[in-house]
Amino acid sequence: MAIDRKQQIIDAATKSFTLFGYKATTIDQVAKIANVGKGTIYNFFKNKEELFDEIITTLINEMKQAADEAIDPSLSFREKVHQGLYRMLEFRIRHQLTIKLFQEEKEMGTPAVMDVMQKLEREIIHFLKRKISNAIDKGEIKPCDPELTAFVMLKLYIALIFDWEKGHEPLDKEEIANLIEQYIFTGLSK
Repeated sequence: MAIDRKQQIIDAATKSFTLFGYKATTIDQVAKIANVGKGTIYNFFKNKEELFDEIITTLINEMKQAADEAIDPSLSFREKVHQGLYRMLEFRIRHQLTIKLFQEEKEMGTPAVMDVMQKLEREIIHFLKRKISNAIDKGEIKPCDPELTAFVMLKLYIALIFDWEKGHEPLDKEEIANLIEQYIFTGLSK
């Protein structure tokens, strides 16, 4: 019964954060949506921040699992990185809570939301770093700084998926793959 109640609270909080954002969500709202008393929430979570952290940690784990499941082990390193990164970003785009947090980060600069978005970015970079390190160990790519390479790859993906679309037609998955191939793996030289 306690696990059901805790999940009920988490679901209600996720709904509230998605509808109203982090800053505007209160424990009172979560209690009302969950149809529980505030005291019940405090039995499971010390405060709104702890509840938010639980939701985000679950979200990050789901995102990493989705990326791992998307990667076909028979593909080349280049194709694996593209599949995994694109899947993680697709997950981020489609998940309503992350859309709301992305908007709140840009529009309001809420510190807790900025922290969460940085945590999300760190997790993606860590995921890529592991894949890059494995490829270096297997001799699939030249030795490089895995963390810096992961950072550049993520920033390029974000620029192509989010920033480019602000003033241009969205790029499809194949166009993004070709651009990553050109800028990261091949280079611009003839």
